[in-house]
This record gives sequence, C-alpha cells and structure tokens, in this order.
Amino acid sequence: MSNIPEELKYTKSHEWVRVEDGMVTIGITDHAQEELTDIVYVELPEVGRKLAKGEQCAVVESVKTASDIYTPLEGEVLEINTALESAPELVNEDSYERGWFFKFKPAESLDPSALLDSSSYAAEIGET
Repeated sequence: MSNIPEELKYTKSHEWVRVEDGMVTIGITDHAQEELTDIVYVELPEVGRKLAKGEQCAVVESVKTASDIYTPLEGEVLEINTALESAPELVNEDSYERGWFFKFKPAESLDPSALLDSSSYAAEIGET
C-alpha cells in the first residue's frame, strides 16, 4: 500500500499538493515514485516561470520511463528543490518531504473540489 497523507490534496496525474500560508508545494505521490522505480533525473521549472493550470512544467526520469509533471493551478514558481539536481533519488526515499519539486504562488484561490482528497486518490489508484 502506498503512503497517502490525509493532509495533502492530489491530482489524477499523481501530483500531491500542499497549501501553506498562501504557498503551494508540488511533488509526486508515493504511488507514482513506486511505479517509476529508481528515479535518476528531475527537470524542474525555472524560478519566476508563470504556469498555466494543467501545464506540463517538470519532468521526472527513472530507469524505466520519463513522466511529465503538471501544475493543478495557475501561478508563479517561487522556489525549486535544488537538492534534486544532484540527488534525484530523494523522490524515491521521501517523496512528501525531502523529494518535493517546486513551490509557487497561485494566481487564484485553491478550489478544493478540483483536487482529490486522500481517500479519493486511494480509490483512484485502486487502494481502497
């Protein structure tokens, strides 16, 4: 069974979303990193980049495949996890804490109905 923290929100494309003090942090779920297996490279968006809702904004590569990462909201990238440049395996080791991808300031307020809660995400991936 995958680790699916209750305090986070999720997308059907396997990104997790943490909202804290008006800042949104994005990463990939434990389920996604398990499916990808050993992650060898992460391409992150540039700080200052303006993202449109649903835009492909990052790439994660594993020994198995490459996958695009999408943003669930419109906003501007304020910070990236530079540790992933030299240690992409952090996504496999700790996808929800040390393996986060980027933080951004949303241009709109977060619509919780546009994202999945932990139980809905668990159902989405067949872990109910």
